[in-house]
Amino acid sequence: MTDEKQTKTDSAGSGAQAPLPAINFATFIFSLNSSALVQLGMMEDPMTGEKSENLPLAKQTIDILSMLEEKTRGNLDTDEAAMLKNILYDLRIHYVKAKR
Repeated sequence: MTDEKQTKTDSAGSGAQAPLPAINFATFIFSLNSSALVQLGMMEDPMTGEKSENLPLAKQTIDILSMLEEKTRGNLDTDEAAMLKNILYDLRIHYVKAKR
């Protein structure tokens, strides 16, 4: 989007946002990771600007990532598999700490 188009869209008050990144496996996983971090109260909710915990929802998001890891096993490249494994490890550690 050009600066001129961006300015016109923004001045019209349509609430237009920056263009979204291209979707691939990594951006999909990073999106779920960001959601889980918000649900764990580790990041501000982009809509409210506040941090709050929703542990049942965080657990569900972690379970979704775990299911994706299981269902895609053997079909991911080395970097994708390592990324997913590391994200799941970190989220599980944060979840256990939040449950205490």
